[in-house]
Amino acid sequence: MAVKTAESRLEERWRDILSVHARTMCEIDRVLHPHGLGASDFEVLDILASEAPGQGDQCRVQNLAGRVHLSQSALSRLIGRLEKDGLVERSVCAEDRRGVYVALTGKGRDLHTEVLPLQREVLARLLGGRAAAHGSS
Repeated sequence: MAVKTAESRLEERWRDILSVHARTMCEIDRVLHPHGLGASDFEVLDILASEAPGQGDQCRVQNLAGRVHLSQSALSRLIGRLEKDGLVERSVCAEDRRGVYVALTGKGRDLHTEVLPLQREVLARLLGGRAAAHGSS
């Protein structure tokens, strides 16, 4: 049996990370689909719920872009879909007119509250033991 090199171990670990990510995202998509959401939709709602916790609180789209792993154009399309579904609302920044703010609507906040336990259960089930296992390596 060949001895694993540092490079092959690194490559194997990278592929493990990609595999865990893909399985987790697919499972989140599966459990949220009956609620009309996907994993990326949920991420935006979840970030908005934590960044702008009060009714009417806003978050700059540029700040969201740094937190979700989507291109600027993909994020813009996703926000457009969420807005069409009545889950968020966009507004233009009065100070510079280039910036765009996004806020959860009451419907979006309610849906986030409803599906949050589903998403967290997937994370606990698929990732629950991984933090301790990988933290010591």
